[in-house]
Formats: sequence, structure tokens, C-alpha cells
Amino acid sequence: MEVMAHPQLSVGAAGQVIRLSPARVLLLYAYLQALDVMTTLAFLLAGVQEANPLVRGAMQWMGSPLGGLLLVKMAALLLGGFCWASGRLRLLQRANLFFAGLVAWNLCCLVLGLGRLPRP
Repeated sequence: MEVMAHPQLSVGAAGQVIRLSPARVLLLYAYLQALDVMTTLAFLLAGVQEANPLVRGAMQWMGSPLGGLLLVKMAALLLGGFCWASGRLRLLQRANLFFAGLVAWNLCCLVLGLGRLPRP
């Protein structure tokens, strides 16, 4: 059985198939959005500028990095809720894969960047 044909399935360790309910797919999406906010704030606190021009524009428009991030993430959560409500779980799972990779990338960059900071 092909996993991508069934958006509620996921492959676990040793090829074991794990069933994710549509509600859990949405919950995972929301969780990844929160992790993206936290890693983005960590980047900003470390002095790194936001790379996404849409988010950067929202930060300027709102007058604060947190306000801009929250605005963009509220829009993302609304889009995720629309995907969930309209049965577009495959799209939502693909977004989850993207944001999981993005958060992992952000964490790797943060750890590598922190390793280069001068020690007191």
C-alpha cells in the first residue's frame, strides 16, 4: 500500500504504519507552526534577519517581530484549518513535512551558530 495515497497513514520505525487521525494531522500542523515561531524568535534574538520576505513585511507592518510573526501564523493556522475542514489532508501532511524540515533546519543552524559564539 502506498503511503502517499492515504494521507492518514505515516511510516514509523521498521516500516510500521502509524495511522494519524485527521485531527492529529491538524494538531501536528499547529504544533509545527508554534515551533517555527519559537525558532524564528531565537534567530531574531541571535541577530539573524528573517529570510522570508512575507514574514519580514508583516513584522514591519505590525511594528514588532512578534506581532508580525503572530499575524502570519494566524493566517497559516486559518489555512491549515481550511485544509482540514475541506478534507485536503494530503496537502496538510505535505505542509507538515515542509515545516518539520524547516524547524529541523532552524534548530541545526541555531546549534551550529551558537557553537561559534565567543566564550566568556
